[in-house]
Amino acid sequence: MRLRTYSNPVSAVLECRDLVRRYPGPSGGLEVLSGASLRVEAGEVVAILGPSGSGKSTLIHLLAGLDTPDSGEVWWGELAVHLRRPQALAADRARTLGLVFQNHYLMKDLSLLENVMLPGRILGEIDEARARGLLARVGLEARQEAVPGRVSGGERQRAAVARALALEPRLLLADEPTGSLDRKNARDVFELLLELARERETAVVMVTHDEELVRSVGRRYHLAQGELQAVPVAG
Repeated sequence: MRLRTYSNPVSAVLECRDLVRRYPGPSGGLEVLSGASLRVEAGEVVAILGPSGSGKSTLIHLLAGLDTPDSGEVWWGELAVHLRRPQALAADRARTLGLVFQNHYLMKDLSLLENVMLPGRILGEIDEARARGLLARVGLEARQEAVPGRVSGGERQRAAVARALALEPRLLLADEPTGSLDRKNARDVFELLLELARERETAVVMVTHDEELVRSVGRRYHLAQGELQAVPVAG
C-alpha cells in the first residue's frame, strides 16, 4: 500500500515549523520548546548547540518522530510526520532516517556485522555486502565478527554510524554522538560521520554541547528559551 502523504508546499529533506513541547509538572509544567523551526536540504549539515537540559534531545526526538509535539509540524520531504500515528512511522523511519545517539545502542549479543545488517533485516532487505563495505569504510574491516563488548568505545560508535547509514537514508539525526568519547575519538567519529553522509548528499542534523567540535559547520544554531537562534558566521 502506498503511504498517504500530505501537501508540503516547500518540500525539503527535513522541515519543522513552530514546534512546541510541554511537560506536565508543578506551577503549570515546563515548556521545553516554544516555537522551534528549521529547514534542511539534501547535503546540508546543521549543528544545534546548547547546554544539558536545554531541550536538544527533545527536539531530536520530535524530528525523528519518536515523540509528538503539542503543536507545530514535522515533515520528512512530503510526509507529514506530525499527522501519522507513532506505530505507522516505524517503516517510514527505517527508510528515511539514520539515527546515532551518545549511547550506541548496539545489540550486545550480535556481532558488529550483524548490528549493521539489522535495519535491513527488519525490513526484509538484507545486504551483507553493503554492511561489510560500510564497516570497512569506518575502519572496522578486521572487527566485523566481534561483539560490541570486545571493541573500544570509539569502535562501537563507528559501528553505530555504519548502522545508521545501512539503508542509505536521506536524513541523518545525531544526538550527542561523540559525548562519551575522548577528544581524539570524538573528532574522528565526527569527521567520519560528515564524510560518509556527504558522499550520498545526506542531510545531517547533529545536536551537541561541544562548540569546538562543530566550529567548522556552516549552519549552527543555539537552542535557547525553547527557540532555535542562528549562530552568526564569522567573517
